[in-house]
Amino acid sequence: MGGLVGLERTTVPLIGSHTFGLTKALTNLAAGALTARFRRKQLLVTGWLIGVPVPFALAWAPSWGWIVAANVLPGLNQGLTWSMTVNMKIDLVGPARRGPATGLNEAAGYTSVGATALISGCLATACGLRPVPELIGAVFVAAGLGLALVVRYTAAHVALELARHTEPLPGTGSTGLSAAFARTSWHDRSLRGASQAGLVNNLNDGLTRGVFPLLFTEHGLGIAAVGLIKGLYPILWCIGQIPTGHLADRIGRKPLVVTGMFVQAGGFVLALALLDRPLLAGVLSAVALGIGTALVHPALIASISDHAHPARRANALGTYRFWRDIGYAGGAVIAGLLADAFGLDATVITAAALTAASGLLAARWITERHRAA
Repeated sequence: MGGLVGLERTTVPLIGSHTFGLTKALTNLAAGALTARFRRKQLLVTGWLIGVPVPFALAWAPSWGWIVAANVLPGLNQGLTWSMTVNMKIDLVGPARRGPATGLNEAAGYTSVGATALISGCLATACGLRPVPELIGAVFVAAGLGLALVVRYTAAHVALELARHTEPLPGTGSTGLSAAFARTSWHDRSLRGASQAGLVNNLNDGLTRGVFPLLFTEHGLGIAAVGLIKGLYPILWCIGQIPTGHLADRIGRKPLVVTGMFVQAGGFVLALALLDRPLLAGVLSAVALGIGTALVHPALIASISDHAHPARRANALGTYRFWRDIGYAGGAVIAGLLADAFGLDATVITAAALTAASGLLAARWITERHRAA
């Protein structure tokens, strides 16, 4: 899954990427509702079947319009496949080991995003933008579809968890999409706290992708130095989710979420406070943002799973992932508007304030339900 995302990050224009992000966010939302009618494995296989034309469409699309349209397919593919792998892993490990399962899943996916972006960039340099870089996606699609066909169903694990779950469905008991969306987005305090933190966390990713290269080149750094800064952030974020996933099971979800948001806010502060030494400022801010994101990511997914009734979990996760992925596109838009109106420094200050406020809201709204090991 991560490989297919990384494929389009290097060689597809930004307008196509935004189409992909919006489609993925909406499909995340729909995927939870679809689990009421279809099994997780069926949706996983369907997602990979939708992805089959993607590398070929990107490789030989005759116009930019086709490329934009082609990015709808990977958005549908990722929304279904990534949502189902998260749900299936949570089904399999049960309540006691959600942190490590989600940490490993996210680390594997996002590490593959970065690695494939690097490989496709090298291929584009050597062989041109099309069709060679895109065709490595055929390998990812074949592997993903093959694995999806042999993976086992997880319905029995869900049934066992439901049988052991002593709490009745709260409220009206509705498991529909609209009710789950309202509950996860606002009515349930803990789910609301996790959703807003996920939105702001990904908003930071979209904002830094647009603002940091401009900020640091404006203060004298070259392309290589900016590339180092931009590379550190996702590397620490990806690899860091493996230990932080385990940590979420040991000390709980809420401490990691709140700490991670404040560490990210500190990263933005460092970016401005040390600008007289721009390389140091960039490296330290990237480290803080990467560590902060690694703390937050698996803990938020585990927290959503803790607070959602097993019968509603797929819908709750779909709603959370919708808000989280909308944050990425929103970050790019907000960064552009603020930078145009008030300048780069003001944009970074706003990001720091917004992230700190999100941490305070998470501290106020999220309650800890996981029993620390």
